[in-house]
This record gives sequence, structure tokens and C-alpha cells, in this order.
Amino acid sequence: MSDQSELTGTWNIDPSHSTVGFTVRHAMISKVHGKFTDFEGALVLDGENPEKSTASLTIQATSIDTAAADRDTHLRSAEFFDTENMPTITFATTSVTPKTDQGEYNLHGDLTLHGVTKPVIIEVELQGIGEDPWGNTRVGLEGETEINRKDFGLEWNAALKAGGVLVGDKIKITLDIEAVKA
Repeated sequence: MSDQSELTGTWNIDPSHSTVGFTVRHAMISKVHGKFTDFEGALVLDGENPEKSTASLTIQATSIDTAAADRDTHLRSAEFFDTENMPTITFATTSVTPKTDQGEYNLHGDLTLHGVTKPVIIEVELQGIGEDPWGNTRVGLEGETEINRKDFGLEWNAALKAGGVLVGDKIKITLDIEAVKA
């Protein structure tokens, strides 16, 4: 996804050096951060023609981690992710558009969450490429997008006495991806 030919090839996401995270407003006064700990994916990059590049990601929804066991159990329940019936969250590109000549791209794709598929755009920035001490070539990417959880059928909420609701509708999704060339 750069004009560098060294980017061309298939890259497997390294989950031990990557983070798939999110942020949501809580009680209208703060934000809760969370992440998914079980995911896999691949990038097929074309350094000469970034528009031909693709990306895919599959997340196990049960791996949600907000650092609060009771909240995580609630998020896995039928009131939120319903992981028993909809165990995965997926993303697959439909197109890639360069934003600048500086390694910034828009990944247009389909996000499937809670059994609902919607188009999203993930803004991605190439962080670098290099060889690790064991001879593997690695690439780093950062990305983010924002979705409305209600667009994906995630409706549960609770009213607050002071007005407003417990859980915000906007979810910011952040990706810190390190991938190894196959």
C-alpha cells in the first residue's frame, strides 16, 4: 500500500503484536476502552498499485476484554453481541483508495457485526516496514473508524436518572496492526 515494491505480497496479522480496540462513551461522562484478544487476518498488498490491495480480519467476539469480567459477560450476552449465536465479527475490503502519497489510505469494506453487514471506511496509515532479528519482514499499520452500534442491531441501553443513557451509540474502532510477510 505504498509505492515500495517490498510491500507487495501476502502478510499475516501477528495477533501477539497487534491490537483491535474500541472506545465507547459510558454514563455520558467518560469513555470505556476495550479490545478483542482473539483475531486473525491477512493483507494482500500491491506496492505498485495500492488500489489492488486487500485486507481481511476475523474477530472472535467472545474474546472481548474491557478489564471488567461482569461487563464482558454482559457484552457477550444476547443483549449485546449474542456470541452464542453470532460468534465472529468480520471485515473484508471492497476497495482501497490512497489518501496521500505519504502512506495514508482509505480501506472501504464490509463490516459484519451482530449478524448485520454494513459498509465502513477505515482510515489507515502505514507506520513502517522492516526486518526483525529472526529474518522476518514486518509491516506496521494504524487504522481507525467510527460506527453507530445501533446500525448493527446493538440496541440495549439504560436510562440515567439525570437524563441521557448509560451506553453511547458511537463506537470508535482502532487498529494497531503488525503483520509478517508470508
